[in-house]
Amino acid sequence: MAQPYLDELSELLREWKPTKPRGVGLECKHFFSGAALYANGAIAASLTPAGLALKLPEATRRELFRTRKGRRLRYTARGPVKRDYAVLSRSAASDAREVRRLLESSIRFVCSQE
Repeated sequence: MAQPYLDELSELLREWKPTKPRGVGLECKHFFSGAALYANGAIAASLTPAGLALKLPEATRRELFRTRKGRRLRYTARGPVKRDYAVLSRSAASDAREVRRLLESSIRFVCSQE
């Protein structure tokens, strides 16, 4: 079940071509029922039945929630909220330029927490 998500995330990564800090390696891997993008071994994004989620700084998440371009991440209806993540709305996820900007922010954010 996860393979289609891995294929899609890998393809999207090739399309988005995010700029990343020097020395940062990106890798897509299976992640439970979906796929995750790892930056130097830490999850920066996931694509699952819950949608495209990015690990982002608090101010960026708040802005996405305020503008309804994102919502809080829960992998299951009764599961806990993953606090550092925002699931992009369909309209936000379809805007390649915006996704690239957010993905670059996510990569920087994840790498700054090492």
